[in-house]
Amino acid sequence: MEFFLDFELTVLLCLGALLINLPFGYYRAGTRKLSWQWFLAIHLPVPLIFIARIVSGVSWEAIPFIITFDLTGQLLGGMLRTALRGPQTVPELTADEEE
Repeated sequence: MEFFLDFELTVLLCLGALLINLPFGYYRAGTRKLSWQWFLAIHLPVPLIFIARIVSGVSWEAIPFIITFDLTGQLLGGMLRTALRGPQTVPELTADEEE
């Protein structure tokens, strides 16, 4: 019974990781590669997923599956943006720009 409970929670966490990362991947696709916005779009969802895994009590053995769905969400979000809007980039803000 415990195996099925862990399996169901793992599946929910994986789907949650995918859904959380869709908007971040969508945003990431519009930023300049390796900019601070790009970096944040990739790394901001990680603590949310980490906390969800710890709170749910899912074993560390599920981490490779969660990471796979995490990356899939990023990629699907980026593909969605490219399909809907084209590969446009958001201008990066710099400290020396005057408004």
